[in-house]
Amino acid sequence: RTDALIMRLVDLQLSFPAILVALMILAVLGKGVMNVVLALVVVEWATYTRIVRATALVERRREYMEAAECLALPRHRILFRHLLPNCMPPLIVIFTQRIARAITLEATLSFLGLGVPITSPSLGLLIANGYQYMLSGNYWISFYPGVALLLAIMSINLVGDQLRDVLNPRLQR
Repeated sequence: RTDALIMRLVDLQLSFPAILVALMILAVLGKGVMNVVLALVVVEWATYTRIVRATALVERRREYMEAAECLALPRHRILFRHLLPNCMPPLIVIFTQRIARAITLEATLSFLGLGVPITSPSLGLLIANGYQYMLSGNYWISFYPGVALLLAIMSINLVGDQLRDVLNPRLQR
């Protein structure tokens, strides 16, 4: 029952666009770094929950898990020595993709003026500050923060792919 209740809550959360949920939270709570962090956590928790559950359900049906249960190993040993290490590679990739998505969402919220305060550094604020000068020949005011945002997101995704390959127990010999 608990699993069904949590998964229906996850389905409800995922039925709304992330930017809409974040905008609603920030409209109610106001600007601020902690409010932006809270909005990002509320937006992202459902994806992690669904991925963890799906990966654990797949791994639970594998032969090595049945063998560990037949050996009457303690439940905590099965969880931490067999299930968790084999669930980590997809979680690492999802984590890095979601970190990149969270950075993009924060930059979007800051660009719209609902993110962090003006006194805090944000690529979205830098892009927004230069937006009015785009057609006057000073495109570089927004261009370089945009390129920095793009490079940050690409590098995070590449690191995530490399970590998946390094930490995948099926690829180790």
